[in-house]
Amino acid sequence: MIATRKIKYLIIGNSAGGIGAAEAIREVDKAGTITIVSDEPYPTYSRPLISEYLAHPYPVEKMAYRQPDFYEKNKIKTLLGEKVIQVNPDKRTVKLESGTTLAWQKLLLATGGTPIFPEMEGNQLKGVFTFNRLDDSRAIDGFLNQYRNRVRAVVIGGGLIGVSVTEALLRRGIEVTIVEMKDWILNTILDEEAAGFEVQALAQTGTNIITGHTAEKINSYLPGEVSGVTLDDGRVLPCQMAVIAIGVRPRLEVVAESGIKINRGIVVDRRMATSAPDIYACGDAAEAFDFVYGVNRLTPVWPNAYEGGRVAGLNMAGTQTEYQGGTAMNALKYFGVYIASAGLVTPPDDSYETLINRYNGIYKKVIIKKGKLAGMVFAGDIEKSGIVYNLMKDRVDVSKFKEALVADDFGLASLPESVWRDWLAGAPPEGVPVITSIEKPEELVIGD
Repeated sequence: MIATRKIKYLIIGNSAGGIGAAEAIREVDKAGTITIVSDEPYPTYSRPLISEYLAHPYPVEKMAYRQPDFYEKNKIKTLLGEKVIQVNPDKRTVKLESGTTLAWQKLLLATGGTPIFPEMEGNQLKGVFTFNRLDDSRAIDGFLNQYRNRVRAVVIGGGLIGVSVTEALLRRGIEVTIVEMKDWILNTILDEEAAGFEVQALAQTGTNIITGHTAEKINSYLPGEVSGVTLDDGRVLPCQMAVIAIGVRPRLEVVAESGIKINRGIVVDRRMATSAPDIYACGDAAEAFDFVYGVNRLTPVWPNAYEGGRVAGLNMAGTQTEYQGGTAMNALKYFGVYIASAGLVTPPDDSYETLINRYNGIYKKVIIKKGKLAGMVFAGDIEKSGIVYNLMKDRVDVSKFKEALVADDFGLASLPESVWRDWLAGAPPEGVPVITSIEKPEELVIGD
């Protein structure tokens, strides 16, 4: 079936980026048709909360990212549970798996990421899971309900996804072993010292952490079911379930033969525009500007996806807007430990200056280059980390007050008057979040 009437704004993806774009479009264009297509059958939900759903009790309704009347109120048509399989920039159409073809005037690719699933013997056995979507959480929940107290789990990967699912499983009373190929868990977002806070908290739960090794095979003694995981050194870890959590990669299959420029992700400019006319991209699928590195990079983080979507939506609706850039940013509270990080967590060479303060079980670290913040790691106390992040994002020269950034009593009062007055003068539009403190870290985490 071919839809002959062109949709003015077609959005592929119903998560943070797609919602940000739809909201921005409606700020400018109250009447233009908007259609959101998603292969998930649910209204938009906060994906970082799938671990809360798995941990129980956490109803799906509380995971909603927007109110139930969001689509109706904003005159948005949804095609949920529909998978896009092809984008044709020349004909300005997309093809759905159901056979339907949609025509569009402006298109946003907010396709997100998909779990990295290695070629490994046994990866198709019953009891092998990924952990990226609500359906993943529901599948694990159903498995645990079926097998109840007979389950031990091996989590393959000690990044954000791996630690997140580990916490949920522990809250369900499941014994967990984490296998991480690098030297410490959460190594992409934390330095070794900050990661040690989580290691200590995990040790108190009885969780076994194996670092410096990889899983080579998932074993099966009973036909079709997981019985253990074999490591690269020959050790066998008995278990009844394995969660593969080694990261996510951009979902690029829909543009693979479209001619749209891709690198590790879909390449966009500062307007979030792709190499094809009237096609934009954002979120996990896009390589967008990173203000710390000064180049386009993948930064699969919830706030970056939303802000990139907003910029794309404004440009789609005719309001010229530039993406100011994002960077790696994560705030988390696993096992009662508050941690926040952004930008670089380890300086790559001696051209960077590092300031560290340790006191009363609290760790604060900032990385500076040429007077501007290039990275931060806070553990134990992250209340004021949002201020530091905003200084980093706004590229403020912190040379004259850099020691204050890691001080015990750091706060807005620690900043020169000229800095916070500029912030007040440049307040964002109503409805756009600004991070001054981090109170709900689970809402910032999106992926590895």
